[in-house]
Amino acid sequence: MCAPEHERSAISHAITMGVPLRVRPTLLPGVSAQAWSVSGTPADCVKLALEELVPRRPDVVISGINRGPNLGTDVLYSGTVAAAAEGMLEGLPSIAASLASEDSADYSAAAKFCAHLAKLVVDHGGLPKGTILNVNVPGTWRGPDSGIRVTRLGIQKYTNIFDKRADPRGRTYYWLCGEPVEEEDGGELDTEAVRCGYVSITPVHFAMTDDSAISIIRGWGLET
Repeated sequence: MCAPEHERSAISHAITMGVPLRVRPTLLPGVSAQAWSVSGTPADCVKLALEELVPRRPDVVISGINRGPNLGTDVLYSGTVAAAAEGMLEGLPSIAASLASEDSADYSAAAKFCAHLAKLVVDHGGLPKGTILNVNVPGTWRGPDSGIRVTRLGIQKYTNIFDKRADPRGRTYYWLCGEPVEEEDGGELDTEAVRCGYVSITPVHFAMTDDSAISIIRGWGLET
């Protein structure tokens, strides 16, 4: 187990350069596995663990369990998803896991499901190249009878994104806070599945070149 030493929400795929990374062995109550806390980002943790800390190459990387959902386009900001992507870049099947609740602190059902899913991934020979699984477990989910859906990424929108305030000297500052917008997205999307109480499993593929646009851009006459 290797995790940032403090909250690094919305850090995306940042890595630490120009300053040292500090690593501290950590004892966790009731956990026999070796654990480390790292002064860097989630992506740093995966890179450092695989290159320096763990004694053997793992079978699978599980990033999380994050507190709060990582749904739809929010995966672009997520350090949890980025850490799983780092595992994928290292050639390992990787899962980003989130407890899709801001209120619940009960991770037990989500942990059991993620352990089960990790075994399935390994038993089936891993994941397609360039793909991770982004998993969101509702806080109300209590087992397979509560439902599981394989989904697509939805569009996560927010309202009242910035709270405008003034400091004691009258200078304006902004606090990012936004509330998610309730939209009927469709049953195949992760946002709708979680809203209906299902676990959402979304295969996310990291192939960023838009092959269909290459011929269009070439048609602009830029190449010499």
